[in-house]
Formats: sequence, C-alpha cells, structure tokens
Amino acid sequence: MQMKIYEFDAVIKKHDSIDATFVEFPYDVEKEFGIKGQVKVKAIFDDYEYRGSLVKMGHHCHCIGITQKIRKEINKQDGDLVHVAITKDDDPRIVEIPEDFKIELEENVEAKNIFDSLSYSNQKKFTEWITNAKKIETRDKRLKKTISMLLEGTKHP
Repeated sequence: MQMKIYEFDAVIKKHDSIDATFVEFPYDVEKEFGIKGQVKVKAIFDDYEYRGSLVKMGHHCHCIGITQKIRKEINKQDGDLVHVAITKDDDPRIVEIPEDFKIELEENVEAKNIFDSLSYSNQKKFTEWITNAKKIETRDKRLKKTISMLLEGTKHP
C-alpha cells in the first residue's frame, strides 16, 4: 500500500523561546493520521531527507522541527521558504551502533540498559557525537564520557 505524501511549501519559523526552527503542517493531523499527539514521519526539506515527528509544540497546529544541520545543508534560515514532503513513518527506528561503542556498552550493563531505554533521537545524538570525532583520541574520550554521562542520567551530549 502506497503511503500518502503531503507536499507543501512553508515558511521556516523561529521558535519564540529556544534556538530552534520549524514549519507548520498545514493539514489536520487527527483527520489525516487518526492521532491527536505526536506522529513519526519521514520528511524531505527541499532535497534533504529527515526522520522526525509532527508535534504540537504549544502551537495551534502540528509542526516539524528543522535542525541547524538541515538548515545548513539546504542553505536556509528562519523566514525562508522551503518545499516539504512528508509521509507517515512506520519503519522501526534503530540506531546503527559502531563496534567500539557496542563493546563499551557490553562492558557496562547498567549504561547499556540506560542507553537502550533512550529515545531514538537521543541514542542517535550519542552515536553521532562519538562517530563525528575527527581524531582517534577524541573518539576514545567520547566513548568513555558517554558511559559516564549515561550513568549520571544525561540523556544526550
């Protein structure tokens, strides 16, 4: 069965109280998806593919955030027009964990259990923080720091 694609152009808006941007979803989420709350989606902003969620964020309608990374990739900021295509995302969200991080987690069961309980987004943030290190020494430090951060209850770096 083909998933419905919701395509629209939207102005990137800046969140009032935090350094974040978003676009408003111009459809009725409850009518379209049968859900009042958060809806996991696959989105394309111009040509940049992203997995995220439609959320209320205290607004009158559902929105989807546009991260700094996305804005940099598509070369747009708040106030700019972006073309958006959204489909519901029923695929499992599984973070690919690098081998060295797996070993660290296996050596510390408590940290592994905490990591496994984190949301997809927070697991992804830790994993990207580790894999984005340019030097081996930095990566090793981040691996160790991640374990201690997890044990301290920190949800993301």
